[in-house]
Amino acid sequence: MAVGARAPEREPDRGADTRPEEEVVTVRGLAKSYGGRRVVDGVSFTVARGRVTGFLGPNGAGKSTTLRMVFGLVRPDAGGAGVFGRPYRELHAPARRVGAALEEGAFVPGRTGRDHLRCSAGPAGCAPERVEEVLELVGLAEAARRRVGGYSTGMRQRLALATALLGDPELLVLDEPANGLDPAGMLWLRRFLREFAAQGGAVLLSSHLLGEMEQTVDDVVLLDGGRLVHEGPLEGLLHEGQCVLTARPGDHGRVRAAVEAAGHRARVLPDERVWVGAPEREAVAALEGAEAAAEGVRSDRCTLESAFLMLTGDADGGSA
Repeated sequence: MAVGARAPEREPDRGADTRPEEEVVTVRGLAKSYGGRRVVDGVSFTVARGRVTGFLGPNGAGKSTTLRMVFGLVRPDAGGAGVFGRPYRELHAPARRVGAALEEGAFVPGRTGRDHLRCSAGPAGCAPERVEEVLELVGLAEAARRRVGGYSTGMRQRLALATALLGDPELLVLDEPANGLDPAGMLWLRRFLREFAAQGGAVLLSSHLLGEMEQTVDDVVLLDGGRLVHEGPLEGLLHEGQCVLTARPGDHGRVRAAVEAAGHRARVLPDERVWVGAPEREAVAALEGAEAAAEGVRSDRCTLESAFLMLTGDADGGSA
């Protein structure tokens, strides 16, 4: 599933692929314990063709263990996972179906970028010319003769992506691919992944850069404490029936109390903003009768970051 070497002038519309959605990854009831501690607890979700799916959660949420079970690196205690309708280990020529970069690339510092890809191309069953194609695709053609030891972090990220693309896969699975990229590099990556999905591919993307994820993903799978706490389209998570209130330092408790007194759900986020389960106009109206609480309060839409904090254990545990 080739993608053009240049990013389009306009980012492709989300859901631009008009074919019926196909479940490329299917996870059902995955569970895993280590030393009597449940690190993944009955997780189920799907990744569809033509979509970019964000795989999110705090550190220790169980994301890495879940991915390792999907790709046969860890045996689950319960449940199962399919990739293109079968266990990953049963795929014929898996590098031609799935391109994965789950950890920081293991690069030989003295080897050039081109030679790294040549060493990876053989086991992946790729023709030599594919190396030059992916170098151009990720913007490393001019740096191909340089030793990887002299690459910046962002260049290494591009090399890891190039390695994942060698087999011209239909599914990309990437862990923190934007780390080390400058703003221009993040824009390039966002456009690349959206184009990849628009042309019929599927992307499963894990990252802590929530602002960038909000601009990239179509769907969100969110884990916390080994359990699934949300699965669905991004717009469903960021619907208009919620907002965030920013109060003066120390006033968050008063704001929360005023909102709850008006019958709305509220939680105090770690940065002392207050998430409210009501549209902005209703949240602001709830403060009108509590003059002290309303003073200096600013209302904003709910972002992926605030939704993440509200749904995970990083919020205050108040009424939700």
